[in-house]
Amino acid sequence: MKSTNRTIKSILLVVFITIIGILVLLLSQQSIDLTGIQTLVADINQWRRHNATLFIGLFFATYVLITATSLPVAVWMTLAAGALFGLWWGALLVSFASTIGATLAFLSSRYFLRDWVNTKLGNRAHSIEAGLAKDGAFYLFSLRLIPVLPFFMVNLLMGLTAMKTWRFYWVSQLGMLAGTVVYVNAGTQLSQLTSLSGITSPALLLSFVALALFPWLTRFALQFYKRRKAYKNWPKPKTFDRNIIIIGAGAAGLVSAYIGAVVRAKVTLVETHKMGGDCLNYGCVPSKALIKSAKVAHQMKHADRYGLQTSTPTFSFSKIMQRIHQVIAAIAPHDSIERYQSMGVEVLQGHAKLVSPWCLEITHADGTNTQLTSRSIIIATGAAPFMPPLPGLETTGYLTSDTLWEQLRHDDQPPARLVILGGGPIGCELAQSFARLGSHVTQVEMLQRLMIREDDEVSSFVQQAMEQDGVTVLTGHKAVQCGLSNGDTPDETTQVKWLEVDHQGQIKRIEFDQIIVAVGRAPRLTGFGLEELGIPTDRVVQTNDYLETLFPNIYAAGDVAGPYQFTHTAAHQAWYASVNALFGQFKRFKVDYRVIPWATFVDPEVARVGLNEQEATQQGIPYQVTRYGIDDLDRAIADGTASGFVKILTVPGKDTILGVTIVGTTAAELIAEFVLAMKYKLGLNKILGTIHIYPTMAEANKYVAGEWKRQQVNPKLMLWLQRYHTWRRS
Repeated sequence: MKSTNRTIKSILLVVFITIIGILVLLLSQQSIDLTGIQTLVADINQWRRHNATLFIGLFFATYVLITATSLPVAVWMTLAAGALFGLWWGALLVSFASTIGATLAFLSSRYFLRDWVNTKLGNRAHSIEAGLAKDGAFYLFSLRLIPVLPFFMVNLLMGLTAMKTWRFYWVSQLGMLAGTVVYVNAGTQLSQLTSLSGITSPALLLSFVALALFPWLTRFALQFYKRRKAYKNWPKPKTFDRNIIIIGAGAAGLVSAYIGAVVRAKVTLVETHKMGGDCLNYGCVPSKALIKSAKVAHQMKHADRYGLQTSTPTFSFSKIMQRIHQVIAAIAPHDSIERYQSMGVEVLQGHAKLVSPWCLEITHADGTNTQLTSRSIIIATGAAPFMPPLPGLETTGYLTSDTLWEQLRHDDQPPARLVILGGGPIGCELAQSFARLGSHVTQVEMLQRLMIREDDEVSSFVQQAMEQDGVTVLTGHKAVQCGLSNGDTPDETTQVKWLEVDHQGQIKRIEFDQIIVAVGRAPRLTGFGLEELGIPTDRVVQTNDYLETLFPNIYAAGDVAGPYQFTHTAAHQAWYASVNALFGQFKRFKVDYRVIPWATFVDPEVARVGLNEQEATQQGIPYQVTRYGIDDLDRAIADGTASGFVKILTVPGKDTILGVTIVGTTAAELIAEFVLAMKYKLGLNKILGTIHIYPTMAEANKYVAGEWKRQQVNPKLMLWLQRYHTWRRS
């Protein structure tokens, strides 16, 4: 079937090209200039007087054919229409003929090219089509009004999208009408023109200026209409208590408050629980402190690798947890109420709920309520661990990445038998750390490999490192249920916790002392008044490119807004949300997600920016791979960390970086050079030409650039150089 379809396409394409060739040949024999057009019009007018109906039909069909075949001579036909038929009849004929021809070109482009282009663009095609589905009609209308691109190019480009044919037709008919009238009107004066410069007379130029302004005025009118519709049932206060109120004092909320304070806005920050949010109290900070303690214990066990006496670390787990809380306490002043109050930010403890687009009701710990109005509001409520619907989980009890720091705080030993549900970054970091501290860890992942967003070789590398540290990794295992049962002997009264997992239809039971659920995090969406105001939420709060919600004065940033759940991305979004909230009436900024790095702090670390191989393949993006093995790096060998690699994807034949994956010690630090390079469009040649200190891990970045350079060498050129040097020696 596919073969037949390709054959039909090939035949039609040959016919199509043949028609274009014939038309080009015929047109090439004509003088396509002002004098030629004037002479042709004079000759045609004589014949037209005796064959009026036939002439109109032939002119109409010719115009349709020229437009359908995308020959860039339609402007001459339009001028001729004005000269032959006058303003109104000429405009009528051209309007319908051009639109029908444009639609045929649109359909031809879709039939012949769309599948191929979508294959090349991959997921990017879906995002483009999603944008066009939302604003496509207005976008096409703007292109028709403003001749930024030739009309024939617009026809071909729109054919590559999912726009419906009827929508394309009527938007084109309407959008081209004004320009058609202008050109046909110029054609009515054709006999008086002495050069094409007459078309750009002041009157016509003013017409085109008006055309250029029209779409922006239309956009403003549409935005005004949308605002009026959104705020229809909500009376706007005459004055406001605050310039900006922020719900949530995590990364996004703190950065937003900081920016507001710096520009001297009146800012209120509302937090229900702890300042600093998840990252300080439950995520980034405590987990990295745990990872460090676990790494030291691991180094003690393997001290012989450094010529030292190995030893089994003895410790009180409660002291490790004590250190973790000391680390949190040491960093907490950076995010404290006192610090932000010293900046001029009003910090309120309580639960905030939207009661109107401009009003928040804050319920304090003592039960009292406060209502505040604000010109702008930022929702930065973060995310919480997602709890799967696993039967028996409440019965056995469980920990999460949020709760384990308190619930295990006073335990003298880490859990002897620990199950971790989830093979993502959080699950992997915790599994390796607890295994290094002596727990017997079983990690259960439903999918076929760990860290599914990374390439296969990265997943394999991480799994191998985990298993070397004693983690039992069960990929392709689905948790079925948890439960309690008596011990192995009839006399034993202690209940045993267990988890049953399904692997290819076979049930396996795993006994445990503690289970940590780390299967992902879900945005906090409920209880903040979003439903009552009708603000759309799916998995996250729905926002536009400016981070505006349904109500343009209400923004969302951080985990609650997606699409990434990283502290650094939350801070990045906060800049856009706060600046747009405070100064959007003058200038708004679209949030920029082009270069987003991230890292997983297992040992060795995994860091990435841009595309990896599996994403490039899925999206149909051509790429060239360059690798450098860290086992060859002098500093890594000296440090005893000679494992891992740097892998770069580039545009084939160019040094343009598409993405970088680094696996190795300090990978999260090494990736920064590539983030900078991608952000400012610096290629591998620039990195290769940059001096790196010897001996450092950062030399890996230069060496991988050198590997790429060697791949570009032309063997024939090298052969000639060899001959040249041989000749020089003779």
